[in-house]
Amino acid sequence: MPYIIVDLSDRILYLMSGNRIIRSYSVGVGKVVTATPTGSYRIINKIPYPYSRPGGRLTPYGTFWMGLSRPGYGIHGTNNPASIGKQVSKGCIRMFNRDVENLARRVPIGTQVIIRP
Repeated sequence: MPYIIVDLSDRILYLMSGNRIIRSYSVGVGKVVTATPTGSYRIINKIPYPYSRPGGRLTPYGTFWMGLSRPGYGIHGTNNPASIGKQVSKGCIRMFNRDVENLARRVPIGTQVIIRP
């Protein structure tokens, strides 16, 4: 089963299989005052958000949300692609919409997510 490692200092999410990197993605992470929590979690839900706002605008969570077993935190897309690679979120892991959609297709609910400093 694949698993995910999020490296907060490099702001990279790695999709892993065993010791092999299958894919890597640039991510945005939590601000200093709302840091992304480190630890081991699981993906507990996957919710698509296809342009669901009036006027076809993206939600703040972009086109997809994957909730983590730590309540209130998740891996999601963004309506602000310039935030990727920066410390800007309230603790969630932000991805480009095309990347979070790609990742969501590759991992099932229950996938382990390891977030390291």
